[in-house]
Amino acid sequence: MIDRLLFPFRVWFSKDRQFYKALNDIFGIYPNNIELYKLALIHKSASIVLDDGTHINNERLEYLGDAVIEAVVSDMLYIDFPYEKEGALTQLRSRIVSRSSLNELALRLGLDEYVVSYSSFNNSRKHIYGDAFEAMMGAIYLDKGYDFTNRLLINGIFKRYVDMNSLLETETDYKSRLIEWCQKKKKHLNIASHEGGNNEEDVLQFYAVVTIENVDYGYGIGESKKEAEQRACRNTVEKLHLSF
Repeated sequence: MIDRLLFPFRVWFSKDRQFYKALNDIFGIYPNNIELYKLALIHKSASIVLDDGTHINNERLEYLGDAVIEAVVSDMLYIDFPYEKEGALTQLRSRIVSRSSLNELALRLGLDEYVVSYSSFNNSRKHIYGDAFEAMMGAIYLDKGYDFTNRLLINGIFKRYVDMNSLLETETDYKSRLIEWCQKKKKHLNIASHEGGNNEEDVLQFYAVVTIENVDYGYGIGESKKEAEQRACRNTVEKLHLSF
C-alpha cells in the first residue's frame, strides 16, 4: 500500500521521468518495470553488448508482442463479428496485424520519436516502428499481464485509431481478384445481381450469384449491388480455397 502511494513521487524524481511521461502520453500507463519498456525501443542496430558478448535488443520482446497482438485481435474480431466465417476473420486479422498496418499505427501514436536505431533508412528499416510497437506490447504484457494488454489494445488503441468498417470494405476487392483469377485460368465467369425484397428494417436488398463454367459457387446479399457482389465473390473465394 505504501509503495503504491509513493509511486508517483518515485516517478517524479526519477531520472526517467520524461520517459514515464511519454509512456503515459502514448499509452496512458505508468510502468512497474521501466527497463522492459526501454528495451522494447532498442532496435538490433543499436544493441547493447554485454561483457559476455551477448547482444541485447527488442527482438525477443517483438516476438512475444507479435503473439499477444494476434491473440487480442483474434479475440476482438470473434466477438465483434459473430457472423463472419473463419476465412474472412483470418484475412481481416492479417490486415490489422500486418507490418505496414502496425508501422502506420506506431507513427500515429508517436512511438517513432523514441525508437533507438543506428540503421540507415532503407528497406530493412521499413517497418522498424511497427516492430517497436510489437515489442512494446510484449513489454506491457510482461509488466501488466494479458487482461490489461487486451483492454489497452482494444479500447485504448484499436477502437481509437483503426477504422474497422473501412478495413472491412477495403480488406480485399474479391470481385477484381476473382476476375483476374478466372482470366488467368481461362475460366468463364459470370456475376449476376438483382434487387430483392426489403429486410426487417425495410431496407432494399440485393442478391448476387457467382457462376464459373456454368456452375453456381457463391451467393451474397447486401444493401447495394456492389456489396452483394463482393460478398458473393468472397463466398466463392472461400469455397474454392483461393489465396491471393
